[in-house]
Amino acid sequence: MTMPVTSAGGLQANQTPFIAQRLREPTAKPPADPALREAFDDFVGETFYSQMLASMRKTQGKPAYFHGGRAEEIFQGQFDQILAERLSDASASQFTGPMFELFNLQRR
Repeated sequence: MTMPVTSAGGLQANQTPFIAQRLREPTAKPPADPALREAFDDFVGETFYSQMLASMRKTQGKPAYFHGGRAEEIFQGQFDQILAERLSDASASQFTGPMFELFNLQRR
């Protein structure tokens, strides 16, 4: 009966190259969860676009004659929220990719 050859760490000789290769690979990515990526894209995209729309609205003054008062301000906020959601769905994944990779690295 022959015993497998083990190294100093107790590993079999045929396992050592595989483990050494895995240790040298710092870029091994954890499996990406599609639900996590979608939630991340939604949060970052909606936050970005809602802040952008709010900043754009602040640059405009209220019109002298055709301002709807408080009701317009409330519905304008709801409209901006829906617009931010739609913009996020359409294009958030294009600019959140690098941010998601950094987020994923921190989760290791």
